[in-house]
Amino acid sequence: MKHLLALSLFGLILQPVYAQNMKTAMNDPENLMINTSVTPDQADRNNNFYDNEVTYILPSVPLEIAGEVENPGMVDFSKLKKRPVIVKETLLKEDGSNAFTGAYRYDGYSLFDILNDRILKKNNKTVFPPIIDTYVEIENAKGEKVVLSWGEIYYPNYLHNIIIATDVMRIVPSKSKDLWPLPSESKLVIAGDLITERNISSPVKITVKSYPRSFLINREMKPLVSAEVIVHNHSNVVEKLTALPGNIQMETLHTIFYGKGRGIHSTQPFTGAYLKELLKQQFPFDKDYLKQGKVIIVGKDGYRVVFTFSEIMNRNDQQEILLVPCQEGEDGGKFRIFPSCDYFSDRAVKAVADIFVEND
Repeated sequence: MKHLLALSLFGLILQPVYAQNMKTAMNDPENLMINTSVTPDQADRNNNFYDNEVTYILPSVPLEIAGEVENPGMVDFSKLKKRPVIVKETLLKEDGSNAFTGAYRYDGYSLFDILNDRILKKNNKTVFPPIIDTYVEIENAKGEKVVLSWGEIYYPNYLHNIIIATDVMRIVPSKSKDLWPLPSESKLVIAGDLITERNISSPVKITVKSYPRSFLINREMKPLVSAEVIVHNHSNVVEKLTALPGNIQMETLHTIFYGKGRGIHSTQPFTGAYLKELLKQQFPFDKDYLKQGKVIIVGKDGYRVVFTFSEIMNRNDQQEILLVPCQEGEDGGKFRIFPSCDYFSDRAVKAVADIFVEND
């Protein structure tokens, strides 16, 4: 009886608080509906910082999967599990600086799950079977487009960090009580981005693509060595690299180097320069590159991988991509790529010969 009485009193205490939140929510200019199946923890009964406020439902639109898959078509969200991500959204300003727009918990459906049963049917499979040159283009009805690499979705150390958000909750500071502006539509949310320009609203289509450019493949090359790395802006050569700049900072990243096919390779660290430090000298950090930029890294033997510009230049998790110098004449040299963001080693290109940066 005492236990039931205590619960009843606790409910009476919470009721006005929740009612006030309901009133506040209904008065929001966005006029969003509250998700009443998610009860906010206003009394801090647990240690979760990300469930204290009202959760709002974001109006959603149908989503189509197209492109290089065996089974294109509309997404059935009823078969998928909702997953949460937490983000601090920040956008670029016209002068190149940035502006914080709010902190949120989003709930929705991960691209990992959305694309999980869409079997790849690569256009270039007969000449290059690996999946690491695949990417997706996501667009909305307004004509906005962003790209994500297949590696960002299926290779990261932490899965399900890219979602189509259908619900949102403000993460409100306990002292300032800032009520960040709410989005008014469902949106693509990429939790790993520092500047969140790729978080476009109401995506309607995901198109799966493989990189179309052809490269001569010679997997029997021995020793596998490239004398230089040629950096291209689309098809124009902007730099030829035979050694790292003397003033660039070297970084050492520790790893358990594990391949999807051959398993464990090594447990030794990699030392090199952040690839972003080299690319930022030649390419602007702007909205177009953040949204649609792709970086294609090609080995001397024709092995190639696709990263996105944002994946290399715009991380908030410090899981950087290294350009690693090798010993003179070492197999796989002069330079190789180490992507510390990946669980698998498959995008670790040896004998890097070309880097193509494109934003179309």
